[in-house]
Amino acid sequence: MARFDKIEPHSGSFRAPLGFQPVAADVGKIYAVDISGTGTAVKSVAGTACRGVICLSSLIPQGKPVDVMTDGEIVDILAAADGVTGFGAGVQVMAGAAGIVSNVAAGLPVGWFVQSWRLVVRLGRSVA
Repeated sequence: MARFDKIEPHSGSFRAPLGFQPVAADVGKIYAVDISGTGTAVKSVAGTACRGVICLSSLIPQGKPVDVMTDGEIVDILAAADGVTGFGAGVQVMAGAAGIVSNVAAGLPVGWFVQSWRLVVRLGRSVA
C-alpha cells in the first residue's frame, strides 16, 4: 500500500477538507486532486486542474482534513492497484482525469519514479 514518506517541510504540502466520500479501495491509492469552489480536495476532473496528490492511509469521512502533497516522496507503491499506471524507474507521471496518475495522461506533471516503488513528487515540474 502506497504511503507518504518524505514531505518538504516548509512548503511541500497543505491541508484541505476531503471533498468526496472515500471507499475502502481508495486507501493507499495515489490521486491527483484539485481544490473545489468550497475549499475541499476533490479528485481532479482534468489533469490540468491539479493542486497536489493525496494518498489516504486509512478510511476517513468526507470533510476531514487531508494532507495534499506538492513536493515530497511516496513509497511502497506495489502495483497499478495503488492508483498509478505505467510506473518504473525514470518514468515521469502526469495528472489525468478522475484523479488518475499515469505516464500517459496529458495533464500537469506530478513527478517521476526513481525506483518502481518510489515516486518523487514535484508538482508542475517536467523532467523533459
